[in-house]
Amino acid sequence: MLKVHHLSESRSQRILWLLEELGLDYEVVRYERDPKTGFAPPELKAIHPLGKSPLVEDGGRVLAELPNLTAYLDRLHARPAYQWALERGGPYEMGR
Repeated sequence: MLKVHHLSESRSQRILWLLEELGLDYEVVRYERDPKTGFAPPELKAIHPLGKSPLVEDGGRVLAELPNLTAYLDRLHARPAYQWALERGGPYEMGR
């Protein structure tokens, strides 16, 4: 099962949306930003030194950065009906 490390006020919401659309099972670990600095907490930095979010763990791999994650999920889990959403340019460009 995929594990999503979700930092408040980050782009990880997009990965959660994509996982829902793909119908994949996943677990969410939530983190809050430091209220004074806005930085990620030490618990998230223990997984990624820069405190990046979203992070996804899959089978011992830790993946970071939104474009990398969408490409990874596209290759491994996408259904043909959603393929256009993961391709550059969207459905109109793919139809050309």
